[in-house]
Order: sequence, then structure tokens, then C-alpha cells
Amino acid sequence: MRILVYEFVSGGGCAGLAVAAALAAEGLAMRTALVADLAATGSHEIVTTTDVRFRRPAPERVEVVEVRPGSVAVIEALMASVDAVWLVAPETNRCLEGLAADVERGGRILLGSNSVAIRRASDKSGLPRRLARIDVRHPETITLPRGSDAYGNAGRLGYPVVVKPRRGAGSHGVRLARNEQELRTAIAACDGACAPFGTTAARTGQRGVVIQRYLRGVPASVSLLADGRSAVALAVSRQRMSASSGFAYLGGRTPLDHPQAASAADAAIRTCVALPGLRGYVGVDVLLTDTGPVVIEVNARLTTAYLGVRAVFDENVAELALAACQGALPAQPVARRRVRFTASGLVAAA
Repeated sequence: MRILVYEFVSGGGCAGLAVAAALAAEGLAMRTALVADLAATGSHEIVTTTDVRFRRPAPERVEVVEVRPGSVAVIEALMASVDAVWLVAPETNRCLEGLAADVERGGRILLGSNSVAIRRASDKSGLPRRLARIDVRHPETITLPRGSDAYGNAGRLGYPVVVKPRRGAGSHGVRLARNEQELRTAIAACDGACAPFGTTAARTGQRGVVIQRYLRGVPASVSLLADGRSAVALAVSRQRMSASSGFAYLGGRTPLDHPQAASAADAAIRTCVALPGLRGYVGVDVLLTDTGPVVIEVNARLTTAYLGVRAVFDENVAELALAACQGALPAQPVARRRVRFTASGLVAAA
């Protein structure tokens, strides 16, 4: 099977646009790891793209196609020339959803969640209702349409509050607001975070803002494999976040040794089941609070935790994800080691 790995940020989706260095490094690290793991299976022909600013050596026999500003047609032609496409892209501005829909319309195999599942999972205004129906905890959330009373709504929750784009990725545009002045700044940051995404892919999606009650706890993520109906947890990882008003993901440790790790994995599995159509590698962010795990959001794609998770198993996680896409969920593999990792791809024994 000829597989295209298209990581949006480092692979040409932002060609010609300014990209934050940390965001580019994160995307490049994921692309590099995924391509290496797919090539290591020895069973597929792998092709990937690279923004000319973000080149990195690839394994032998992997085809690397350079993308320059204005050459979107190159990516479209590649998508039409392969058997399957593995997308790694931000949910911001419905970028990932739109790309998945493009692959579906082109009749190619999508090695990941379908576009409908991506839309549902990435909508932070609708997620609270879905989780409430299955009794999975989620922070109290208020959606702010354009022109709404942000300050009155935030006051109902009580400061501090977390402000984030309705459809966003990672921690980009996510801010902590302790008062009305910080809330104004946080809402502006949400709009700024959306700017680079969806431009090349011609996405327009709902750009609203959500405000959530701030909760204290241990930030973590659950990495899972899903087959569209059910899921199996691979690992629970500790997230390392910046301590400033603007949240930034720095990396983590995996697997996490915590009394709530098993219950966090269970909540993540139930969340995946509540979102039919999730396939392949999926990440669920959770907060481990004094009263139990709280699901924060769902990432219907490869996440940065993959950089650490792939290092703790003897099994090839990309190969397991391919099998999951085809409906063959594995038994939960056993972690053989413990590692710490950075968002830029550095991995070391923990």
C-alpha cells in the first residue's frame, strides 16, 4: 500500500506563512516519528511532504516531496496518487476535518477518524453534552457566540476561567483569565491562534470561543487505538505544561504512575465509544482531580504524546494503529520502559 503522511504544519500546509517555532518543531517531530515507524514495518511504500523550511532526513526508501508557497496542487496530486492518507493536522478552523473530507471525497483510504467523528470530537461546545450522556465528567463550559456577553458569562462560572477556541489544537490560543481585563486579552488570543490554519486548506468553520471553569489537578493524556466503535488504551501520560497565563505543552512522561491512571483510561475509552467513527490513534486529554478524572478534550489524530508512547513498547505503534483502522484492535500492549519526552521530540529514560 502506498501511504501519504501529511503533517499539515511542517508538511506544507503553512508554506509561505509565519509559523511559531514551537509549533513547527512539534509537527516536525510527529512527522519524523510516524514516517520512521511506518517505514520500519517494511510493508508499505511511504511518501511524505515537507515545507522547504522544515526539512529533516527520512529513512531510506521514503519519498519526501518539497512544498513551496503556492504549491497546494502538489499536495492534492499526491493525495490522488496514493492508496491511503494519514493526516496529522490541527482541528483549528476545522482544518483536520476539511482535509479528512477531501480524502474521503477522493475515494482514498483515510488512516484515521472520519470527518464526521472529527467534527464532533473537536467541537468543544458540543462535547460537554456528549460526555454528560455517558456520565463522564467535564469542566462546566459556556460557549460564546460573536457579540455575546463574555464578562457576564465568565462571572457566572467564577474567576479564574480557561478561555479557548471552540475548535482548537493543543494549547494554542488557550489562556487563563483571572479577571475581566485578562478575559479580553484571552479572547483576542483565541482569534490570533486561528489565523494560520485553514488558510491554505480553504477552511472557514465556526470560530467561537468557549469559557470553562478552571479546575486543579494533574494534567494527563490517554493514548488510544480505536476501530470506529470501540477502543483500547495504550498508555496514560503525564503532561508537562507551562505555568504562565498562556498554556503551553512542553512534553511529558509515560506511562504515568498514578492511582487514577486506570480510571482515566476507562473514561477515555468510554469517550471514544460515545464518538463513533474514531479510528486509528486517538488522544484524550484528562485532568486528574481530587475527586477523580475529568475529560478535557478529544484529539481525533496523532498527538505529541506519540513521541513518548512509541518508545515504551516493543510493538510498532504505527503498525497497531494501521490494524485498528482496518478493524483489528489489539490487546493492550505492555509498557516495557518509562520515558520522558519533549514536544520537540527528545526522548530519554525516566
